[in-house]
Amino acid sequence: MDGHHHHAASGPSPAQVRRGLNWLVGGVAALTLIGVVVLWPRGAGPDLRASTQGLVYVDATVTAVDSQSCTDVDEQLETECQAVTVRLTSGPRDNDLATFLSSQIDFSAPTFEPGDEVVLLYNDLAPEEFQFSFVEYQRSSPLLWLTVVFVLVVLVVARWMGLRALIGLGLSLAVIVTFLLPALLREENPLAVALVTTTVIAFAALYIAHGIRPATTVALVGTLVSVVVITLGAALLAGAAELTGLSDENVQTLRVTASALDLRGIVIAGMVIGALGVLDDVTVTQVSAVQELRGADPTMPGRTLYRRAMRIGRDHIASTINTLVLAYTGASLALLLFLEQEGRQLGRVLTREVIAVEIVRALVGSIGLVLSVPITTALAVVTLTPGDTVVEPRRTGDAAHDDGGPGDGGAGDSSPSPAWDDFAPRDDPER
Repeated sequence: MDGHHHHAASGPSPAQVRRGLNWLVGGVAALTLIGVVVLWPRGAGPDLRASTQGLVYVDATVTAVDSQSCTDVDEQLETECQAVTVRLTSGPRDNDLATFLSSQIDFSAPTFEPGDEVVLLYNDLAPEEFQFSFVEYQRSSPLLWLTVVFVLVVLVVARWMGLRALIGLGLSLAVIVTFLLPALLREENPLAVALVTTTVIAFAALYIAHGIRPATTVALVGTLVSVVVITLGAALLAGAAELTGLSDENVQTLRVTASALDLRGIVIAGMVIGALGVLDDVTVTQVSAVQELRGADPTMPGRTLYRRAMRIGRDHIASTINTLVLAYTGASLALLLFLEQEGRQLGRVLTREVIAVEIVRALVGSIGLVLSVPITTALAVVTLTPGDTVVEPRRTGDAAHDDGGPGDGGAGDSSPSPAWDDFAPRDDPER
């Protein structure tokens, strides 16, 4: 009782903090809805199809490969080529046989074998021998199977929580495809579009996966505060580092097709959106840590609870920062190898824009990540009560245990036989 009075006298009660957070989240939701309406892509965006009239991507299967001499178009030299015969499986000449040449001195061209499934570019305006050219291998089948395996693993391990997370992921992808990309191509403000996109995704992903409850609201607020910090930091550092956004060949193409695009803004927007997934992970983990500690000892003073939760948070920070840096290093590994082979000084390598962008991305994301831990932990400590530790009942199939609470039977009660659910992660911390 004394601890309760001390808590009430030292600041607002958990109920008051919840009301404040609910009003804050409601206001952010309203502003986000306004942002979606204002920034919603309208009118026609830049279209590359007008400049590629007559060009069609078609699928094909390699049926035969022969060697013959040919003239390399770029080098104007006689060289050996692969004459690759394929059967078309899509496009205007579906099921026809066709042939294309692949130069042996073109290091970007692979060595083909019968049975390979490829994507070709078909130009019906070109001479017959040059109508088809290799683009890339077909990868739809392995990617589809990998996606199926991913979904099955998530559902088997995480069950209903996993299903909700997959629904949230689907909505996130839908927001990116229907709002983010079209809005950016129509030259809307990249920072505004990125903030609205990340907010919509955060709302959808967190509330769908974890339910509408105080703990989720705390994680959401911690995530959004960190997103704002990352946005401000990315904008300041991108300006200070003179990042132009021109280090990417695709961006250089966009500069021609959509000349009014804010390329630096596109870089900053990418940093903000890329950091969101890691932020979700950290904030939800911190809220869960506070829930578990509060449930284990409901009388624990808030200061002690904060210190213990921060110990968990520091461990998470250490591992996640390492993950961020290694992820960005892995994405740029081929470029780093090339620069190392050139023998450039480390200082000059790190200041090249293509590397500097990744450094700024990693550092800004890490700063936001680190700050999200104390912010979310403090909010969780002053908001959550012991009753918030039970998220939802666990369904075992035993009516005596399906209320979500611990069984209160005597020693004579027979325990249910072990089931698969007993070995999978579950939300009820009391079991």
